[in-house]
Amino acid sequence: MSSLGELRTIALNARRGGARPDPKKAYPDNKAGYLFLLPWFAGLLLLGIGPMAASLYLSLTDYNVLHPPFINPPDFVWFENYIEMFQDPKFWNAFRVTVEYVLVSVPLQLAFALALALLLDRGMRGLAFYRSAFYLPSLLGGSVAVAILWRQVFAKDGIFNGFLGWFGFTDLPGWIGHPDFALWTIIVLHIWTFGSPMVIFLAGLRQIPDMYYEAAEMDGAGRLRRFFSITIPLLTPIIFFNLVLQIIFAFQTFTQAYVVSGGTGGPADSTMFYTLFLYRTGWINYDMGTASAMAWFLLIVIGVFTAFNFWFSKFWVFYDD
Repeated sequence: MSSLGELRTIALNARRGGARPDPKKAYPDNKAGYLFLLPWFAGLLLLGIGPMAASLYLSLTDYNVLHPPFINPPDFVWFENYIEMFQDPKFWNAFRVTVEYVLVSVPLQLAFALALALLLDRGMRGLAFYRSAFYLPSLLGGSVAVAILWRQVFAKDGIFNGFLGWFGFTDLPGWIGHPDFALWTIIVLHIWTFGSPMVIFLAGLRQIPDMYYEAAEMDGAGRLRRFFSITIPLLTPIIFFNLVLQIIFAFQTFTQAYVVSGGTGGPADSTMFYTLFLYRTGWINYDMGTASAMAWFLLIVIGVFTAFNFWFSKFWVFYDD
């Protein structure tokens, strides 16, 4: 690699109108670097761009996943899958359930994560233990075992009803099997996985200089005033980061809805999430063309939500500059 002095000499000669050096001699050979990047490029092509291109193609075809493509190739139908998808009431119900889940669970989860981060930021003893203990649900929240446990907790004879029974509440319903409450049990499960945004909030709180709080305290500002005038404004980039990530993750929720509802999205389609409906379309009804169209529509919806968040962030996110 050329040294800094050589690069300055090259720039000086170019300014003086001297002969331009040979680029092959002035700059290093990057073949070795590209060779090391080859596995990443292969993964991007085979596991990223390739499947996306295949999904886009299948979304424009009538394809039964049970029929091998080399025996019965997909029939090209253009945008019929999208038209039929938009005319299906079950599709719009799944979309409504998912949007409701996202709009309710994400703000509650972030609020709970921020509250715990503020509590841990006080420097209590055993901070490392509590931080790890609170982060653990984020690792287990999407697992099948936790979803099965959640079914038992909110069943008619589950722990939750047993706890309410100590306070005199009797004849309680099975929350999982009730159309009005089944979705809320999954929302509570999502809120319980607050560990990941909490750790990020905690790191952001540690970056706020103490001099701001000391100056505000000298001016007579109370804790509530310091929170809304110092903590929240300086933490808005972290809030924005967590908000974008958690919205994307919430739209992709599948395991919890599948296990809690037994794969049916019941009762009365109250937990029929978009991803669950997509799965049933592609792997239960074997209509891979419509399932691929649904996947691309979900990608567009997530992109719209993300773009809106980036546009709206200029009104409430504050950076150092």
